[in-house]
Amino acid sequence: MEQKDLSQLTNEELLQEAKKIKSGNILDAAIIGFLIGVAVYSTVRNGFGFLTFLPLIYLPIAAKNKLRNKEVERLVKEKGLK
Repeated sequence: MEQKDLSQLTNEELLQEAKKIKSGNILDAAIIGFLIGVAVYSTVRNGFGFLTFLPLIYLPIAAKNKLRNKEVERLVKEKGLK
């Protein structure tokens, strides 16, 4: 699926993106929490290994999502949609 540039979204599309932010944040937090749990369990059970550093793989994805969310919120506020 192609991502459109946020500045080119219509007002309705921008509001839909803003509604998705909360569930996206919850999903990111759940994934990071799960990965940290796996890393801790793996470290305690088997010592240091690949699974110990597994949460570090997801951090860039979560950071990208957070930057996109901030941009959506800025555009919504700029256009006065909420």
